[in-house]
Amino acid sequence: MRNMILIVLLIIYSFFCFLLLKITLQYIPINTDVAFLRIKQDYIQMQHYRIAFFVHVFTSLFVLLAGYTQFSQFIYTQKPKFHRSMGWLYVTVTVLLAGPSGLIIGVYANGGLSSQIAFCLLAILWIYFTIKAVVSIRKRQLIQHKEWMIRSFSLALSAITLRAWKYLIVAIFHTRPMDTYMIVAWLGWVLNLLIAEYIIYKRRKNEK
Repeated sequence: MRNMILIVLLIIYSFFCFLLLKITLQYIPINTDVAFLRIKQDYIQMQHYRIAFFVHVFTSLFVLLAGYTQFSQFIYTQKPKFHRSMGWLYVTVTVLLAGPSGLIIGVYANGGLSSQIAFCLLAILWIYFTIKAVVSIRKRQLIQHKEWMIRSFSLALSAITLRAWKYLIVAIFHTRPMDTYMIVAWLGWVLNLLIAEYIIYKRRKNEK
């Protein structure tokens, strides 16, 4: 039963990664008048925003792919070098590229101050959790490392859950675009983090 659930989750995850890839491809080569950027024309002319946006878009997918490999028991036990390599890819992209660029984009988020705080806090926590994961593994604190990585990856998954919630809320409640955006700015990652904390709690409980 557990294996079946994992397979289903993998299929869903892969499907959303494919959708994100399709979205990303729309911006190649550096297209500033497609998809999300059509409503950001006031900001895309600012060089720092434009750079941050494309850095974020083009690197975030690598974070999702690298992060997922970190939770495979098979890879961890049978391919430890690959596990470490993908782990460093995840950390490097998150801390140096996707995280900081997400913070810059968050400052200009649609929906006013509430959305701006939500996305900036998301970026800051994402970077912080990832750094804590690195610090703990360097101290050989394996349990703490796994817990910080669970938290970090739960925030990385906001790239998927934010869009999933947006489609669901619009389909059910027919909310206006800006109202929807303000809701998913928080819902897209706070619920993920709560689920991550529950998973950590269950792991600790089972290990007692």
